[in-house]
Amino acid sequence: MRKFNVLFAGESWFFTTTETKGFDQFTIGGYETEIGRVRAYMEEYADITHIPAHLVATEFPDSAEKLKEYDAVLVSDVGANSFLLHPDTFQRSIRTPDKLKAIAEYVEQGGAFGMIGGYMTFMGIEGKGRYHGTVIEEILPVTMMQTDDRREHPEGITVTACQDPLADGLPSPWPYLLGYNKLSAKDGARVIAQYEGDPILALGTYGNGRTFAWASDCAPHWMPAAFCESDLNKELWRRVLTWAVGE
Repeated sequence: MRKFNVLFAGESWFFTTTETKGFDQFTIGGYETEIGRVRAYMEEYADITHIPAHLVATEFPDSAEKLKEYDAVLVSDVGANSFLLHPDTFQRSIRTPDKLKAIAEYVEQGGAFGMIGGYMTFMGIEGKGRYHGTVIEEILPVTMMQTDDRREHPEGITVTACQDPLADGLPSPWPYLLGYNKLSAKDGARVIAQYEGDPILALGTYGNGRTFAWASDCAPHWMPAAFCESDLNKELWRRVLTWAVGE
C-alpha cells in the first residue's frame, strides 16, 4: 500500500518545574513531544508532517485548498483557541481566517479528518479544549459534553471491539487504556470500539469527506507504551487511515 501524507497537529507541550531544596529554590523548563511514538507505529503507511501545539496558530494551513496537500489531517491534544487566535487577531485585532472552518471545508470537499483524545481535545481538562459548539463538533461523528469530559481510569480499562468489518480479525484482547474523553455517538455513526457504552472509536461522514473520533490518547499517559507498540495499534491505525482517505 502507498504511504498516506498526513498532517498531524498537537501532541507537544512545554513544562516548568520549580524545585525547592531547603532554603533554596530554582525553576527549570523544557519541551516535550510524543510524535516520535506516533511516527514509529505508523511508519509503514504514513508520512507525517508535524505541527507542534505552540505553532498551530501561525503554521497550520488557513484554507481548504492548502489542506488538500494532505490525505488526512489529525488533531491531538491541542485546543480550539490555538486554531482560532492567530497573533494578528489576538494581539493586533486584525481579521484572520477561521482555521476550524477551513478544516470543515476541506472535509466537505472530500478530505479526511480525525480528532484524537487528550487533555486539550474535545473538551478536555476544565473544558479548556473548547471544541463543543464549534464546526469541528459538527463534522465529527460524536457529540461532546459541555464541561470537563475526562474519564480517568488509573486501574486500566479494556476496550471492547464492536461488530464491524473494520474490527474483524484485530488482535484480541486489546491492551488496557488509562482514560478517555467521554463522547456520545451521533445517529448514523459507526462505532468500532466502546467502553461501557461510550464510543472510543467512531467513524462518520461529512459532505464528500470522512471523519473519525478516537476518544483516548495516541501516546502516554492514557495510551501506555504497551498499547502504542502493539500489533493491534499498528493495524488499527492502518485500517482507520485507509478508511478515512477512502481506499
